[in-house]
Amino acid sequence: MSRAALRRAGLLALVAVTAIAGTATAALVEVDDIVLRADGGFQPQTLPRHRFAPIDFEGWVSVAAKTGGRPSPLRQAVIDFDRDGRLSVAGLPSCAPEAIAQADTTQARAICRGAIVGSGRVEALVALPGGTVAAESELTIFNGPRVGDLPSAVLHARFTVPATETYAIVVPIEKRRGDFRYRARLDLPPLAGGLGALTRIEVEIGRRYRAGGRNRSYASARCRDNILQTHGRFSFEDGTVIDGLVEKFCSSK
Repeated sequence: MSRAALRRAGLLALVAVTAIAGTATAALVEVDDIVLRADGGFQPQTLPRHRFAPIDFEGWVSVAAKTGGRPSPLRQAVIDFDRDGRLSVAGLPSCAPEAIAQADTTQARAICRGAIVGSGRVEALVALPGGTVAAESELTIFNGPRVGDLPSAVLHARFTVPATETYAIVVPIEKRRGDFRYRARLDLPPLAGGLGALTRIEVEIGRRYRAGGRNRSYASARCRDNILQTHGRFSFEDGTVIDGLVEKFCSSK
C-alpha cells in the first residue's frame, strides 16, 4: 500500500470511531507500524447553550510500534479545538521559556507559579545499543509569551534517563474561523539526540483566576449543538500522517 493510501486509511479509521468516543473506548488507529490511541474529555459536561462557562479539559495520546520497541518519532502535533470553546489569557501572567529552560519541575513551577494553566506527564522510549529504555517526566503547562500577535503555551518537561534533558517548548495558539476556533501547533525537538520517541502524553488543563475585577477561566465552553470536537493531525519522522477527530457529547442548560 502506498504512503498516501496509508495516510487515508489512518484518517478513515480515526474518524470511524468518533461515534463511540464518548464512551470509555478511546479512538484507535493503526497505520503501517504505528498504533495511535487518543481520548479526552471535559468537566462539567452540562454547559450553557448561549454563554461560555469555565471548564477543565483533559486528554491523552499514546503511540506504539506494532512490531514492538521504539515507534517512529512524533515530529508535530496540530490540535484544533471546537468553535464552542474559548481561551482567556487577559491579565494572566506569562512564563518566558528561557526562564525555565534549565530548571527541574519543582523549580520551574516556583519560577512561573502564576502562569501555570495545566499539568500532566510524558513518556518516551529511547533506543540504545543494549536495547530500549523507558523515560518519563512530569509535564507543566504555562501561559506563554505572545508569539507575534498570538497567545502561546509553554510545555516544560525534564527527562533524567538516559541523561538529563530539559525541554521548554513554545506552542503558538492561533485563532481561526470555521468549525474550530483555536489551533495549537506543537513542534517536537529530537529526544535524546534523536534516539528517543514520545510514547504517551497526558494533559489536564484548567485555571481559574481574577483579573480586571472579573473572575476568569483559562478554558471555557458552551453547548450549542450537544457536541464538542477536537481535531488532531500527527506527523511522524517516517512520513506517516494520522489525521482525524474525537467528539464528546455535552448537555445544555
